Amino acid sequence: MSEASVPASTPEERPQTRPFRRQFTAARLDPQSAERQGRAARIAFEALGREEATLFLNGHDAALGGRPLDLAVASAEGLAAVEQAIAARKAAPC
Repeated sequence: MSEASVPASTPEERPQTRPFRRQFTAARLDPQSAERQGRAARIAFEALGREEATLFLNGHDAALGGRPLDLAVASAEGLAAVEQAIAARKAAPC
């Protein structure tokens, strides 16, 4: 057997890698925060439609004093305030 046909290394010698696995550098939400985020998004999309819900959740709301999605994620009280704001927007005449 010639040297050219021998593999450069055996499988045991190769480093173990996980190709295509994403490396997360940002902190992940705790389960309660993730649930509040999902609930706020679901309610907004159902009540306001996709475009208006996206604008509302990601924009600054003066009445709430911040970005609605951030407020909903931060606490149960924030989620309740966001839910009330969504209900008020839904009830408001176009």
